[in-house]
Amino acid sequence: MYNIVKQFSFSASHELSRMQDGHPCRNVHGHNYVVEIELCGDLNEQGMVLDYHELKPLKEYLDRTFDHHHLNDVVDFHPTAENLARHLFDWCKQRWEQVAAVRVSETPKTWAEYRE
Repeated sequence: MYNIVKQFSFSASHELSRMQDGHPCRNVHGHNYVVEIELCGDLNEQGMVLDYHELKPLKEYLDRTFDHHHLNDVVDFHPTAENLARHLFDWCKQRWEQVAAVRVSETPKTWAEYRE
């Protein structure tokens, strides 16, 4: 079994209104998000799990839907890194059966991951 990972990025703002009063994340703030998609599988006839070029629809979705947007305005869930990871996992799994995990980072030192 082989694993491959491709990284994408976008910039967006959000506010986590469910946080307790006084928590800085309760206020509108922004991040330079990093999204990683991990795919797992056997090698195809080209010797790849999947051609990275086939992941272009994910970049287009991130750019169109999230980049330079306020996440609270574009998603119907509480826009935490964890919930974004689950949302993106589900979106990707509908397109690529080899998807094993999606990770979302808001800062260089923090990651949330969703995998089945």
